[in-house]
Amino acid sequence: MTKDVIALTPKMPDSMALLAGLHAGGPDLGVTTSADDAVIHLCSPTGRPLVSVEAPLIVHTPGEAERLLGSGVLVPEVPFWWTEARASTAVPEAEDLAGSFCGRLTLLLGGTTWPPGAATVRVVDTPDDGGITAAPAPEGALPAVDVLTDSTAVVIADRPVVALTAWLSEVLRAAVTSGRALHIVTPPHARLSLPLRTALTGPPNRWVVQDPDHGYYDGLSGAVLRWQDGTFAPAPGQGGEAVMAEAFKPTGPSAERQLTVSFRTHHAPDPDLVLGRGLEAAWRHLTDAAPAGWGTAEPINLPWSPRQLTALARDRAPDPSHLLAVGHPDRPALAALRVERTRTGLAQEVTLALGLAADAPDPLDAIEPLAEALVARHGLRTMLVTLHPARADLTVPAQLEHPPAPVSFTLGAADVRAVGVDHARRPPLPCRPTPLGPAAAPALHYRFGAGTDPAAWADVDRLTRHLAAAPT
Repeated sequence: MTKDVIALTPKMPDSMALLAGLHAGGPDLGVTTSADDAVIHLCSPTGRPLVSVEAPLIVHTPGEAERLLGSGVLVPEVPFWWTEARASTAVPEAEDLAGSFCGRLTLLLGGTTWPPGAATVRVVDTPDDGGITAAPAPEGALPAVDVLTDSTAVVIADRPVVALTAWLSEVLRAAVTSGRALHIVTPPHARLSLPLRTALTGPPNRWVVQDPDHGYYDGLSGAVLRWQDGTFAPAPGQGGEAVMAEAFKPTGPSAERQLTVSFRTHHAPDPDLVLGRGLEAAWRHLTDAAPAGWGTAEPINLPWSPRQLTALARDRAPDPSHLLAVGHPDRPALAALRVERTRTGLAQEVTLALGLAADAPDPLDAIEPLAEALVARHGLRTMLVTLHPARADLTVPAQLEHPPAPVSFTLGAADVRAVGVDHARRPPLPCRPTPLGPAAAPALHYRFGAGTDPAAWADVDRLTRHLAAAPT
């Protein structure tokens, strides 16, 4: 599986520390760079890549290392530096080389490594390449992956939580650009972070679980898979039907839950507009605190700052921006924010997930006040709230989970006006909607229940059909 080693140090890895780490394989190893020098590659004398070292990342967000690496890691106090070394799976000695690189960093700078016990400081002997010379990667080539075919890029990973790191984001982007699927192969105990699970949604990308007793299966759908024609594809049963792996079947109901709030806001062009305020308002209504941090990948490393977030989105415009936010460790919450220019202004799409422990109350009483605040101050267009049994730590296991059930839907004032106020007020539902905002231009808040009955999706379908059938 993966041969990743991570150094967590209280001090920044300076040039001297990095130089000491780069000598982990002795003086004969070569060094190259890629991604505008953001990635350093330790190579054999003939140029064969052995270990890729990501640029050190400073992490200001408490709880991020524990969220992604597990509670058994002794993490320095924030801020600390996260330096990741990824070893080639094609060379057995590469894992020891990555461990020696990170061990030398922690020897000089303090801190710890993951996995525990991976760090050494010895010089690692690497095998002779037999005279084979590696060809330089062409411009725009995929980052180093474990298997590359004409149709698929395969990454093998073994972490407690496989996350949407900057490296994996780049692999996904490059795979899409080259017309390939990304398949991530993990053991059964691995889980996905919510951002990565969202990124892998839908074919041709897959989460492939390699189970020693059950072979390969899809970690999101449960379909039994096999390697054929250079990719992982469903292995149909005798009658040609899809087959679900036994290991994917649920073990029992979960008392933990996840509340998901998905909403879209829209603002007219305004040079003074600060992004992320609607997301922060939702966070405060549901957790009584602002987000702890934000970033473009995991680990989510920057202290929460709507103004810095806005500056980044402006630098990237007119291209859309995809950003992440995380909550404090004692209140698990994760959000994805997409910022996009439209013909009439700026749209923000937010998906906020809140983890609820078995004994934690549902914050459903906060939903309607949140909707009212988003309508009044943040240009709400639509908001859908769902609840479902799932892990409170917001990770995704390779196992069938219960579907979400709808709690409520809010239609903003502009959309109510477009549908027609009288028509929108009279849906074929048991309860009439609650008007929010000015009586002359109300938004409408529709309730479906306490999020315990998936059959309530029939009410959502009736409401959607009713709104779509508005008289012109």
